[in-house]
Amino acid sequence: MQQSFWKKSGLIKNSTIFTYWAKFNHYDGFKAGDYSLSPSMTLSDIVNSLQNGLNKATEGQIVIKEGDDIDDIATSFDKNGKFKKQDFLDLVNNKDFIKKLAEKYPNLLNGLIDRNNLRYLLEGYLYPASYDIFSYSKLEDIVTTMVDKTNQEMTPFYDQIKSQNKTVHDVLTLASLVEKEGVSDNDRAKIAGVFDNRLDQGMTLGTDISVLYALNQHKTMLSIDDTKVDSPYNLYQNKGIGPGPFAMPSESSIKAVLNPADRDQSYLYFVADLKTGKVYYSKTYDEHIATNTSLGQQN
Repeated sequence: MQQSFWKKSGLIKNSTIFTYWAKFNHYDGFKAGDYSLSPSMTLSDIVNSLQNGLNKATEGQIVIKEGDDIDDIATSFDKNGKFKKQDFLDLVNNKDFIKKLAEKYPNLLNGLIDRNNLRYLLEGYLYPASYDIFSYSKLEDIVTTMVDKTNQEMTPFYDQIKSQNKTVHDVLTLASLVEKEGVSDNDRAKIAGVFDNRLDQGMTLGTDISVLYALNQHKTMLSIDDTKVDSPYNLYQNKGIGPGPFAMPSESSIKAVLNPADRDQSYLYFVADLKTGKVYYSKTYDEHIATNTSLGQQN
């Protein structure tokens, strides 16, 4: 397989660097044949396939969509059938496994296993993408590939996160809320600004997304009792951003958190028109109620 093909297909970004990397690690003896390779695979995965004559046919894919959470991904594993749903759920909370990952990806996972009240330790750390499953695949390797992909995508932001005195965990947490609340890049940046304004004023974020996660349910409407659920993830009742991510955020939402818009406008509320998707922003609670009333929606 020629290096130019690898680059054009998106399997590698730089053929020269790959050549030096392969030689440095003494990778050779690639076996000829037809292979199914994916950009979501790590270089080690690709090389392993070519050296051992593997990966000539997939056994399906695990597709993580932007905004999916761990339970959604577990359902995908269950539907695929190669791995048990519960084995995946156990693995994403396995501290020994995650400690090894943290040693490999310290910028991404440093201190994660020491955090409290997390439903799933790797919630928010499995990047939205398609991941091929092969006959030789091991569950640990697939999850590692997902984390590796997150590390690759987060690398350009590590310096900016540090310069803003934020942590990767907090950025992913807030980005996961922005992901679920906004659709367009513009609205995500504005919603991130609203969240920051509320945090600056010591207000709760009051986001329905947090309550749904706390309830571990999918509902279109919340009741008053729902917003009182006893959970550290309930941001109606608890100040701050919660213990950790609520879902898998996209790059767009991560950028929004790092570059929030309209901070000078002092918006503290927002509501989306359920019919059109347009988002309206308000500075006061009275304005927010008036907007809800005009839209014919509950506040």
